[in-house]
Amino acid sequence: MSLTTPSPQPGRERLRHLVIGSTDGVQGAINHLHLLQYAERLEWSRLFTIPESGILITPEQGEVFSYLLRYRQLG
Repeated sequence: MSLTTPSPQPGRERLRHLVIGSTDGVQGAINHLHLLQYAERLEWSRLFTIPESGILITPEQGEVFSYLLRYRQLG
């Protein structure tokens, strides 16, 4: 699976958000970010099922990475 990298836009920094979890968990996070007026629901890609081979994320040189792990209550 490959996610396209759009061309840089002058005066704007590209930030890539990745939410991985169950379908309900991912949709819940997207809905929460929408309620916070951070991102419209329609701006997110469709949901992708992660294949058995996994996924590989290749950052560009000079980019940094931060990871946040949160748990949500089920039920």
